[in-house]
Amino acid sequence: MVKAPRQGPYICGIDAALDVVSGKWKGLILWELDTHGVRRFAQLRRALPGVSEKMLTQHLRELEEDGLVHREVYAEVPPRVEYSLTAQGRTLNEALRPLGAWGTERVRREGLATVDFDQ
Repeated sequence: MVKAPRQGPYICGIDAALDVVSGKWKGLILWELDTHGVRRFAQLRRALPGVSEKMLTQHLRELEEDGLVHREVYAEVPPRVEYSLTAQGRTLNEALRPLGAWGTERVRREGLATVDFDQ
């Protein structure tokens, strides 16, 4: 099933922004690429415990369609594919930074559990 393109109509700017970042993994993909720069698919999958290959592929495609993630394919055997943020992706990450700070404070304040893994 092909999803309709995300083009509104929107009620407000928050509605339009959340349409682009909706999905459990998109914010984490953006954070991972912002933190580490260029990442290959397997590196992203290892960095996001619990994400399925199908869901990661779907979210990466949507982020690429929205102009937030750049996908670079190298003509090698085996093929090498790298993902990085576009300028638009970096500006979105900047906009999400205060939300991340709010979430970090909430985790601290309420003593919520966090995922602990080595990268």
